[in-house]
Amino acid sequence: MDEIRQTDPGSADRESALAHGDKLELRVWLRLLTCASLIEARVRAGLRKDFGVTLPRFDVLAQLDRAPDGLSMGELSDRLMVSNGNVTGLVDRLAEEGLISRTPAASDRRQSRVRLTPAGKRAFDGMTPRHEGWIDDMFAGLSRTEMAQLLELLAKLKRSVASTEEKP
Repeated sequence: MDEIRQTDPGSADRESALAHGDKLELRVWLRLLTCASLIEARVRAGLRKDFGVTLPRFDVLAQLDRAPDGLSMGELSDRLMVSNGNVTGLVDRLAEEGLISRTPAASDRRQSRVRLTPAGKRAFDGMTPRHEGWIDDMFAGLSRTEMAQLLELLAKLKRSVASTEEKP
């Protein structure tokens, strides 16, 4: 069958406790978690090994790279799907290292815009080819057609999840 065997003995495989006869929805959910965890672990390890950078730091740089006019702290938090408190420490450290700048917003001096500095842009641009290579390698077992199908199925799942109400 299509069962995934754990390739890294140290990684958590959420599927390993499931039996083939378990509920399909549960099996799909745990397969998604397992895939996401495996991909994230490999990216984290690569960033740490090759660049001495954590994934959250890389993610902040990536979001700012996509926003040349900068982002407010709230916008950055929303894009990273974390609280403002989690972003503040990262932004402070990246600013101290000269990788990003924080300037007060013209409309409200209590708010600030965060942008990549030229040094931050160079650092991020130096990481992206390796990062893209890791992702390419991990998805190499899928054809372009299969990736497009998977993307569409995940979009459909995302819409389904978004349409459900949270139940107490």
